[in-house]
Amino acid sequence: MSQNFDAWNVLRPLSWRDLLIVLAVLLLSSFIAFAFRQITRRLAEKAPSRLRLSILRIIPITRFLIGVAAVAIIIPIIVEPTFRDVVALLASIGLALAFALKDYVSSLLAGLVTVLENTYQPGDWIEVNGAYGEVKSIDARAVRITTPDDTEVVIPHLHLWTSSVFNATGGKRSLLCVADFYLHPEHDARAASQRLKEIAEQSSLRKPDSPVTVIVLEKPWGTHYRLKAYANESREQFLFLTDLTIRGKEAVRALGIRFAQAPYAETK
Repeated sequence: MSQNFDAWNVLRPLSWRDLLIVLAVLLLSSFIAFAFRQITRRLAEKAPSRLRLSILRIIPITRFLIGVAAVAIIIPIIVEPTFRDVVALLASIGLALAFALKDYVSSLLAGLVTVLENTYQPGDWIEVNGAYGEVKSIDARAVRITTPDDTEVVIPHLHLWTSSVFNATGGKRSLLCVADFYLHPEHDARAASQRLKEIAEQSSLRKPDSPVTVIVLEKPWGTHYRLKAYANESREQFLFLTDLTIRGKEAVRALGIRFAQAPYAETK
């Protein structure tokens, strides 16, 4: 109980004048932040397109600085400026920040582990929590990846402790691609497998002298072919898959093989 009492003693008795000053500071800082945001947005719209995003980035930085200035003005009003009280206040703030930033510090440590263990590096294609894309940069707190749809995803390094990281390239330029084909079960599997393998070997997007493998799996409704080959450049993986799929379908039709149709799932 005494500790709680001492903590409350940090605050000085407030008069109506003090409360009005605090309220005025809060209102003024909010008004300044709002006005600056509106002015900055108008300037960004009128500025050249190459400068628009750079100008908009000023808004959150300025709002943070305005908030810090408001807090710096309010604290001396509500806190007794004695050495003991200031130390107690700083200790309380430090404890609160330590609790609030524990995930941030954990992300920093995970980022250090990522760099030391070389878990992934710029240019790698990774998947974390369902997000798949190319690593663009490894920052102190997070890794930035760009998905095939050109969307930037910021993934905190904190996920390294609890989630699996799938690295499709592992520091290499090439990337294994798998094209799937589902054929009617009544056909010459050996001929189909050989023709699909030739399709991959003839692709200009395939890594030279890399192996091509065809995996054949029998399903109740048809035969599943998995054509596995390495793209010469990881960024061309989807172009390579498109090439394999289009030319593979043409080759299958030329052999007179029908495609399988999976039955619809039964609804319960």
